[in-house]
Amino acid sequence: MGYENVILHDVIAQACEETGHDRVATAGCSFGGYHAVNLALRHPDRVGYTFSMGAAFDIKPFLDGYYDENCYYNNPPDYMPNLGDPWYLDRIRQMGIVLGTGEWDFCRDENVRLSNILKSKGIDHWLDVRSGVGHDWPWWREMFPEYLNRII
Repeated sequence: MGYENVILHDVIAQACEETGHDRVATAGCSFGGYHAVNLALRHPDRVGYTFSMGAAFDIKPFLDGYYDENCYYNNPPDYMPNLGDPWYLDRIRQMGIVLGTGEWDFCRDENVRLSNILKSKGIDHWLDVRSGVGHDWPWWREMFPEYLNRII
């Protein structure tokens, strides 16, 4: 995939070269949160931490009925329950994972669903469901510094 190759071989490679680290942190809000977590789960050797805020992880509603193997392997609610490869699972279990959402976020259920999948795989993570919080930038601006402070 072109987009993923650019992220892996250009962006992440450059970040690792400039910092001297072999892994990066990914983060995003809404659909960006999906991308951050999906990239981390697919490439746990390149990502040490991932944070999502208000993410939707099931991409099927956006595919207008189209679905193939490429869609499957980019849809965490589909591929994660079936993931049994120890190489991936061991590395994902070493990753810091935060799924941030709010009680009024229309993506809340997707975060709970992915959290349950991660739990079933023995993957430690933090599902942060905030009271009184919806799906919008003011909430994410509050969440992100707190998440970032956990790794600094």
